[in-house]
Amino acid sequence: MDSYIELWGRGTIKIIEKCKEAGLPTPLYYYESSGFWVEFRKDIYNELYLKSLSLNDRQVKGFLYVRANGKITNSEYQEINGCSRNTASNDLSELVAKELLKPSGQKGAGAFYSLN
Repeated sequence: MDSYIELWGRGTIKIIEKCKEAGLPTPLYYYESSGFWVEFRKDIYNELYLKSLSLNDRQVKGFLYVRANGKITNSEYQEINGCSRNTASNDLSELVAKELLKPSGQKGAGAFYSLN
């Protein structure tokens, strides 16, 4: 019985590894009385997950904008969120610090952020 449980444990580790290799979120495991379920999730970067990272509503909106459009500038961030330049800069810097976005490396008018 022990070796059977041990094999089962290695299987869950393999599932996690394969999900990570495919760029998918770690699956969720549920056990209830005599049943065991594995929930595979398609996209880790949904609103619920982003909020779990302590992102504010502006940052969630900005990140989802980047997902849809490939990049975002400070002025686009300001426009979609109705915020000041300083607020946009602070929010975008935090998204970079959390390794969700990366800066283009340019300064000024040509600067933008994309997915990390």
